Amino acid sequence: MLKCLPVLVIIILNSCAFDKQFLNPYPLNNDDSFTGYAKEIEDSITLTFDHTNQPILKDSRSELANLSYTIENTFFKSKNGNNLNGWLFSPKEFYNGTTIYFLHGNSANMVYMYTLMAPFVEAGYQLFAIDYSGFGFSTGESTRANILEDGNSGLDYILNKKDIKYDKLIIYGQSLGGHLACVVAKENQDKIDGLVIEGAFSSHKDISSDDVPILSRIFVREMYSAKKAIQSFKKPLLVIHSTEDTRVKYKHGELIYKKANYPKKMLTIDQKHVRGPLFYPEKIVAEIEKLLME
Repeated sequence: MLKCLPVLVIIILNSCAFDKQFLNPYPLNNDDSFTGYAKEIEDSITLTFDHTNQPILKDSRSELANLSYTIENTFFKSKNGNNLNGWLFSPKEFYNGTTIYFLHGNSANMVYMYTLMAPFVEAGYQLFAIDYSGFGFSTGESTRANILEDGNSGLDYILNKKDIKYDKLIIYGQSLGGHLACVVAKENQDKIDGLVIEGAFSSHKDISSDDVPILSRIFVREMYSAKKAIQSFKKPLLVIHSTEDTRVKYKHGELIYKKANYPKKMLTIDQKHVRGPLFYPEKIVAEIEKLLME
């Protein structure tokens, strides 16, 4: 028995490492600042926060950036009791009537994903995004169980907030958020009009086995799975995946698409992991419009 102990310890450690690879939260502090480039105004843009964690966007002249949308900061309770941070992006003039519920990927928060959300708002969509438990300013521990509760709670927030008006409601999930979006969409398909996933992995076991083929199949617990959930989803689906994605291989998108019901569309792109909104905003928006006509 003692001879087996080192092997058991290695297996346990590996199992813990597998679980951590799914969730790598980036918390935020109120005095954090971030600078990037805003294509809309062709200028650098700096994001800071006021005392309520409301994001403030200024241009290179330190003046409020003249953007075509506003961002409203909010906090709400998840079903797990954690306090979640959300951003509601609203176009100032043209709103096409569709709201996107955006679920971002791992190793990030809403600030890091800002440039991936902005192109949709610039195209006339209203967009609501959340940070999961332990991400950004959201409280609590990042666990797969909590993330699922958070995803459902964010959708409930949209559905129950009377000042968030829309004709159509879709979920757009990237990477970890794409995997999560399949489960949230399946559980709430009577409340939404469609689903878009980009760079999503097919299951926790599948993504883990890309690096550790045998142990992950045995020891990674599959709490919920995109490839299983998508088989029960009946609304229109758009799967976006890059053939150059080295983080979540193209085969994951192919498998989800294969398991899905019609109506469905596979949009194959290139570039790095979940960079579609940066390099193909017009193409993705066009496919979303087709999706909503199904």
